[in-house]
Amino acid sequence: MSAFTRKDGRLYAVLAGLYLAQGIPTYLLLVALPPLMRESGASRTAIGLFSLLMLPLILKFAVAPLVDRFSPLPRLGHRRGWVIPTQLLVSALIAAMALFDPGQPGTLFALCLAITILSSLQDIATDGYAVRHLSERTRATGNAIQAGAVALGVLIGGTLALVLFHRLGWAPTILLVAALSLLPLLGALWMRETPDGGEKTNDATPRPRASLRRFFRNPNAWAILGFALTYRASEGLVRGMEGTFLVDMGLPVAWIGYLSGGAAATAGLIGTGIAAVVIARMGLTATLVLLGTLRTLCFLGFTLSAAHILPGIETAISASAFQTLIRYMELVAIYSLFMKAAAGDQPGTDFTILACAELIVYLIGASVAGYLADTLGYPVLFGTATLISAVGIALALKQLRRFTRRQALQPAAL
Repeated sequence: MSAFTRKDGRLYAVLAGLYLAQGIPTYLLLVALPPLMRESGASRTAIGLFSLLMLPLILKFAVAPLVDRFSPLPRLGHRRGWVIPTQLLVSALIAAMALFDPGQPGTLFALCLAITILSSLQDIATDGYAVRHLSERTRATGNAIQAGAVALGVLIGGTLALVLFHRLGWAPTILLVAALSLLPLLGALWMRETPDGGEKTNDATPRPRASLRRFFRNPNAWAILGFALTYRASEGLVRGMEGTFLVDMGLPVAWIGYLSGGAAATAGLIGTGIAAVVIARMGLTATLVLLGTLRTLCFLGFTLSAAHILPGIETAISASAFQTLIRYMELVAIYSLFMKAAAGDQPGTDFTILACAELIVYLIGASVAGYLADTLGYPVLFGTATLISAVGIALALKQLRRFTRRQALQPAAL
């Protein structure tokens, strides 16, 4: 094993800051806002439609080549020129949310949509930077740090907001989260880039222009896309209504905050390390099957809880906590696979396409989750998710094996 270097530490610190900057606003909208809206009187259907805020994160693949090519502030460096201005605007829009009541879904939706558009641009730049600078030796640690930073984003943007809401009120809580979302920008100061828009390189040969066509011309692309579309196809159905289900079960909002915080902290501090060890001993394919199976069992727990077959609130809390742990373990494995596949001349574009493929099925599930819960009930909703999760594992495994075979025959990156 290669020794840890000072350069590695600098890179890991940068990635921790960049991914934390993404996590705080994202999980404010996805984790904290739905139960706060429900408590303020918003309907489950309206809350479910807020999952459409994921749309910019899914469509960002269309602009990813532009982010790979250009920077709005090239004097700051290519990707840093995207990260700094977008995060400043995101923090300002979060602060603007304090002016409106959480029971006003129309106004909040407009602000949140602007936040997700800016965050999607920042996400492309951050992922491109990570793919370019993480090597085969540092990729596993880098992805573990990424997952840990996301978990910390849940603690700040999701858990802290839920806990502080009943102590400080809506406006002070939102303003505090907006201020905290600025702190990770300190990591951007350590980013190593050339002012002309590309990372430092000794190769004077101009790189080909980034484009969507270059990704889809590679035969390996279709196999890895198949994996991305199937492996976690069921997650949106559960995540879209998880917080709302716990509220309807009678769990106080503050308790939901403590629950998600404890699970996220476990995933960030322990789960990522466990995932790295399991991958090293079992291999990536076996690890993904194991984690997918455990996720399916968590969804089954939600189903049995909603159907009152097992003790309702106890089973739901256990399933929620363990599902969060599994989710962050999955991030380490999935992003390692995606970064390996995207390690070419257009890293931001290639990684973004794969991430968007995974998000599109999440959007579909989360968008209809509220409607299914209202019309068919929670047991049918969660039971459907359990079945889709089990089938998705088998389909994803087939595509992963296909990708591995083709990559061995054609080692060039996407």
